[in-house]
Amino acid sequence: MMKKNSYHVVGVMSGTSLDGIDLCEIVFTFSETNAWSFELFASETVAYPSTWKQKLQEAVSHSEAALETLNLEYTEYLSEVILTFVKKHTIKNLDAVCSHGHTILHQPANGITLQIGNLPKLAKLIQQTVVCDFRVEDVALGGQGAPLVPIGDALLFKEYDYCLNLGGFANCSFERNGERIAYDICPVNIVLNPLAEAYGKPYDDGGEMARHGKFSLSLSSALREIPYYKLLPPKSLGLEWVQNEFLPILNNKRYGDAYKLRTVTDHIAAVIARQFNKGSKVLVTGGGAYNRYLLEMIKRSKDVALIVPDAKMIEFKEALIFGLLGVLKLRNEVNCLASVTGASKDHSGGMIFFA
Repeated sequence: MMKKNSYHVVGVMSGTSLDGIDLCEIVFTFSETNAWSFELFASETVAYPSTWKQKLQEAVSHSEAALETLNLEYTEYLSEVILTFVKKHTIKNLDAVCSHGHTILHQPANGITLQIGNLPKLAKLIQQTVVCDFRVEDVALGGQGAPLVPIGDALLFKEYDYCLNLGGFANCSFERNGERIAYDICPVNIVLNPLAEAYGKPYDDGGEMARHGKFSLSLSSALREIPYYKLLPPKSLGLEWVQNEFLPILNNKRYGDAYKLRTVTDHIAAVIARQFNKGSKVLVTGGGAYNRYLLEMIKRSKDVALIVPDAKMIEFKEALIFGLLGVLKLRNEVNCLASVTGASKDHSGGMIFFA
């Protein structure tokens, strides 16, 4: 595709917390001073029906054949969601739909990462150019395949010392010695939401259940010893890690259920706070930005300015940045940083499928 100064795209993201598919319409502009800017227009989160939520939760243990079937079914489901969004908001003249898909397997150490919904069929079903499957090439180049958002942080949000995303997992990105550093920190909503569901709530609204819960010093101490926290970046987390490393500690019978939500929330806050320098300016996005108690505990652990933007930016920053990753791929420009993922080189990751 010939390079131009303006791109009209839809960014699509489905996160590990399974709260739904985020879609947003964006216009990216590349200025004469070689700076990117953006305007965010229509945006929406389409919640997963319970049937799809269950399918996606169980998929990690599927056989290869079952995963192929699921991939096809999910691609068809995703196409319906995208088409409905485009029609509802009368979106016309798109350059591309830039879609992350949904992560089912992420084992970069074994050279494996699978995001479903990234089949060529998606482009045909929605009759648009699709840019997708952003992680595979990075893993093939020896990288973690994650996190991918930091290139967007560097190009769109450079006025902050750190960009912190609180989604299924917490991840942060920042500049060090002229290089962008980023990594997954710890689980957030991927563990907090199921703990809230045990009380009949989809999530802990504002962190109020944790605030009034009981704290367990022994559970906190056990969680603090998780080996991942001692690893240096580049590093990333996935559902398999939660199941193998985090949940066995959390589900140990010696820790009563009444202690879990408060203790895990406090634990997450402490682990996150350790990443920042005192007095830093931190942009906070993702669903966890609404967890007031979690943010209070981060600030109690470390004196930083946590900047929480408007709701649209909180909820759609990742979809927005996947839109940018797609645009960079269309321009054949770097959208994946070796300093972040540990790949052998910076590269332009992703696949382009034409309608």
